This record gives sequence, structure tokens and C-alpha cells, in this order.
Amino acid sequence: MSKILEGVRVADFGKYIDAPYCASLLADFGAEVIRVEDVGGGVDRRVVPLGEEDAGASFFACNHNKKSLSLNTTTDEGKKVFAKLISSVDVVIASLPPRALAAAGLDYETLRAIKPDIILTSVNAFGSGGPWSDRVGFDGVAQAMSGLCYMTGYPGDPQKAYGPYVDFSTGMFAALGTMGAIQWKQKTGEGQHVEAAMVLAALVPAMPLLTEQGVTNINRKPAGNRSQVGAPADMFSTKDGGRFIMQVSGDDMYRRWAKLMGDETLMTDPRFKTDGTRVREGGFLSQRMQEWSSQQTLDEALTALAKAKLPTGPVLKPQEVLEHEHLQALRTFDWGDYPGMPHAAPMLRPPVRLSGSPLKDPTPPPLAGADTNSVLSDLGFDSAQINALRENGIV
Repeated sequence: MSKILEGVRVADFGKYIDAPYCASLLADFGAEVIRVEDVGGGVDRRVVPLGEEDAGASFFACNHNKKSLSLNTTTDEGKKVFAKLISSVDVVIASLPPRALAAAGLDYETLRAIKPDIILTSVNAFGSGGPWSDRVGFDGVAQAMSGLCYMTGYPGDPQKAYGPYVDFSTGMFAALGTMGAIQWKQKTGEGQHVEAAMVLAALVPAMPLLTEQGVTNINRKPAGNRSQVGAPADMFSTKDGGRFIMQVSGDDMYRRWAKLMGDETLMTDPRFKTDGTRVREGGFLSQRMQEWSSQQTLDEALTALAKAKLPTGPVLKPQEVLEHEHLQALRTFDWGDYPGMPHAAPMLRPPVRLSGSPLKDPTPPPLAGADTNSVLSDLGFDSAQINALRENGIV
């Protein structure tokens, strides 16, 4: 069965997470994605190493379903190969600030001079047009500037999330924009420049907070795991050492929780009349819930809460995530081998499922330069030319 982006060719010059993940999402939808990296492999290959070879954990998560072309673009011969490659692709993906993008010859005007209908998808920290546009930044910087680090943790102790959610969400927005540009090109024949900025992507989950602040000037303070819009909503422990989260919001859900607690005063006390009043009593309601959960095992608590139709789930360790029965039933992970790794690595299958046009299941990322010969052959280079490029350190 053909894939949605079958026939679309992508040159991926991305580094680290956001741009490479964008490219892998396009590969999931069927695009042919060629990762272009320095001879010997890019610097992002070895972050959190998994074994003797050049695959780190982030690299493994963001570079499935790709080919690898090694290329030194600083030489005249390398620039000729670069131009041939650009002429052959529909999309170029890069992750550099605007000025550095131009210096690398990956800006839209330079690429359009080679191929007029090219689509350039660039990912950077701060976007174009502002005084910080040419600064560099990582996920944590964008988290900090979104207002969400301030609201995470406790007063005076802001915390960033461990997982780089801004990197991955930026990659998703970049992929969404790229697919829109591909559709536009199919309609009009025109390429365009798609830009995704980490600091802007970080604002998406922050917008309810920022909207409230802009309208009410409320100046909220962090409250740990407790919700600021409903209660009880917190993390709780059980008598067998388990931990779970439960989040109650709205009158109907609160009534179901109060019924489970078996305490009539939780229904009649005016302090618990609305979400707003309940939030003010969040500490008391969390304590009441903790008294209940302390008498339950984790399985008992989760079963009772699920029966009451209350949002809940266990706090899982990483190994428990890989082994969870529900995730296994969904065939969430495939496992892939890679040279030098002591064990196969989990690979996340596409988290969106399409009934009529299935996405590609993940294959492990390529070794550095693994597909150089085949890509160059597709570009019209013969064996002698490829050997000469190798001998000269161009590929």
C-alpha cells in the first residue's frame, strides 16, 4: 500500500532533536529522507551513547526510517555534490539561526537559485526578525522563557521538565508546516520557506496560563503536583509503595470522587461548591485523598478510581513503561538492533494511526554514510567518480 508522502524526497541537514524529528515524521508518512552529515558522522550521533558505535539515545529516537549521506560541503567538489542533491529533492530541512543558515548555503534564496520550487524547513531557537534571532538555544531555554518552568515545582524553585518536550513539539510543528507546504506545491507548483522556532512552540502549552494572566493579572504561583484549576488533583502514594496521579475537574467528576470517599460533608460543605473554591482548599482535599489511598494497594486504588470514571494513572519508572500491559497491547514499541549495542533498542511506532493509509513502522537509524554510494549513484555519479570522492575525503 502506498504511503501519503511516497515520491517526496527530503534532504535532512538537522542536528540534535527538533529538525531530525521533523524529518523522521515525514519519513513515517512515506517520504524518502536522506540525512546529510559530516564525513564520519554528525556530532549529535553520540549524545547519551548506547554502545560502541555512533548511536546515542536521542539520535536513535529521532532518525528512524532514514538514509545517510556523508558529505563535506566546504570543498568545491563537495559543493557540486550538494547542488546535485538539492536539485533532486523536494524539501530541505535544517536547524540553524538565520545568519548561520545563510553562511552554510542553506538559506531559502540560495536553495531557490538551485531549485526554484524547493521547500526549505528551517528550525531555530528564536525565530526570524527579532533581536535574539541569531542566538542559539536548547529545549531548556525555551521552557524557561515560556513561563512554564516558573510554574513547575514550588515557589522559589522553578523546574524544567526532564523530557525535551519543546524540541519534539517544535519538530511536530515543523512537520505540520512542511506537509502544508507540500500540499501547496502540489496545487500551485510553488515552493516556500517554512520556519519553526522553539521559543514559539514552547508557548503553545503555556497559552492557557498566559491568556489568564493577560486578562486577569492573577500572577499565579507554582503548587507542585497540585492543579490550580480543580481539586483534588495531585500525586498520591499507596500502602504498597506505589504512586499514582489523579486529576479531578468539574462538578460531575468531583461528585463521583466525593461519593467514592463516602463522606457527605465533601458534598455539602460550601468550601467545596465549585472548582474555584475547591482549588483554594486543594491542600485539604489532597490530604483527604491521601488518607484514602494510604489504605489501598496501587492496583486497588487504580481499579476503584477507574470504576468511578476518574482520570488516573500510575507513576511509572522507565522500565515499567516498556513493560506496561496496555502499551504492549497497543504494539507501542518495535525493537531494533544497531552495531555495537549490547541489546536491541525500543523504537516508538507512530503515535498517530491512520486506517486507510498506514504509516511506516520504524527501522533503526543508519550508520554514518551507510547510503552514500546509493544516493550518489541516484544523483548520476558512476563508481569511479564515487571512489574519487571517497579518496579525497568529500564523502
